[in-house]
Amino acid sequence: MASGGSRDALEILLIEEADAWFEYLDATRGQTAVAYSEIEPWAWVRLSQRLRAIRIRRAQLAPTAAEAA
Repeated sequence: MASGGSRDALEILLIEEADAWFEYLDATRGQTAVAYSEIEPWAWVRLSQRLRAIRIRRAQLAPTAAEAA
């Protein structure tokens, strides 16, 4: 079982992941076709970058959680 700190860190990463998706949705929702075609590529790259950073941090936590078990 993960230590309290690892569990808290994982919860924070889950919240950050949800926030990244909400940011993407906020940026792209309700746009006209022209605005969407201009904004969506930027929003997708931003989302991808944030998700990649979260995956890296989650992978760094995995060994810590395994050591605590």
